[in-house]
Amino acid sequence: MIPGCGGGLKKHIGCNLDSIPDDALCCTSGFSGVRRQFLKSLGVFGASAILPGTAGLMALDDAQAAPAGPHRIDVHHHLISPSYKKLSGPARVNQRSDPALANWTPAGAVKDMDNAGIAVAMLSIATGGIPANLAGEPARTLARDTNEYGAQMVRDFPGRFGLLASLPMLEPEASLQEIEYAFTTLKADGIALMTDYGDKWPGDPIFAPIFEELNRRKAIVFVHPTTPSCCTSLIPGVPVSWTEFDFDTARAITSLLVNGTFTKFRNLRFIFTHSGGTIPVLAKRVADMFPPALAAGAPNGVEAELRKLYFDIANGANPYSLTALTKLVPLSQLLFGTDYPFVKIGITVDGFREYGFSAKDVLAINNGNAMRLFPRLRK
Repeated sequence: MIPGCGGGLKKHIGCNLDSIPDDALCCTSGFSGVRRQFLKSLGVFGASAILPGTAGLMALDDAQAAPAGPHRIDVHHHLISPSYKKLSGPARVNQRSDPALANWTPAGAVKDMDNAGIAVAMLSIATGGIPANLAGEPARTLARDTNEYGAQMVRDFPGRFGLLASLPMLEPEASLQEIEYAFTTLKADGIALMTDYGDKWPGDPIFAPIFEELNRRKAIVFVHPTTPSCCTSLIPGVPVSWTEFDFDTARAITSLLVNGTFTKFRNLRFIFTHSGGTIPVLAKRVADMFPPALAAGAPNGVEAELRKLYFDIANGANPYSLTALTKLVPLSQLLFGTDYPFVKIGITVDGFREYGFSAKDVLAINNGNAMRLFPRLRK
């Protein structure tokens, strides 16, 4: 038990929450700012607010009610380090979907978070990450620079950011060193990976030592799509982000399934983006065709393994994506995310609001599920 969590929070809230397990309320010292914002939110709901111990969710009487002040936890929020911007080049930065990207700053990100009701954002490397074919010293340098830049943002804006550290995945030994540095020195909250590296998807045996170490640490692994070399220019004039990102999410998940990664490393908590990309639609097809010879990789069936994964709704908060995703996984596995600054925050916020989730589910996706997933600084 972390000092200051659980019972102290119950007393501070001032309502009868004795039946709630302490860990359902635990925000830990590293997220004291989140705790304050969350308690302010509880004040709006009143003593009738409910936090079930199994899900850490709140129920509202009015589905349209909204807590005062920032309350969302954005698990899909990119940072743009100087090294990343230099590597990408001004042309690429200026041609992205949001013109404001070229002028991105940490302070500007906080302002946009406030305007969108986001209390905390979990930082990860910008879209494209460690480029798929980048290895050696350039990959190691980019990962370290990005991680240190993100850790500085966490320090500069207490309570507003968490860090999902990057790894130079094609350098397994360097990745193990970066894991140690990220968790021990930078106090990272998890790891951010790409869907493929050098045309190798995450289930490839080359990555097994990395996942073994992350499993030992019971790490959270956020997986963001990129594009393999095969598919960067399939249709002239069509950006890869339109379709290929979503297909590569399905490739990454399939790779982890067929190689048994989900089964071998049960302590890992995976987050996939964009409401799962194409995997909610393809899940049944993959399950039906899954070879019996690979059954050890999904002993309870493919769909059972998929239901354990977490998915953010960034740029996937629309009736088509959410309907398919909520048929595949329980609401406890959905997380709020924005894909900022590459996608305007309002695209996700508006779609999420208009979908028609119940009040309890809205609060779960906004913050309750993430608060269970990120009890920071466990000791």
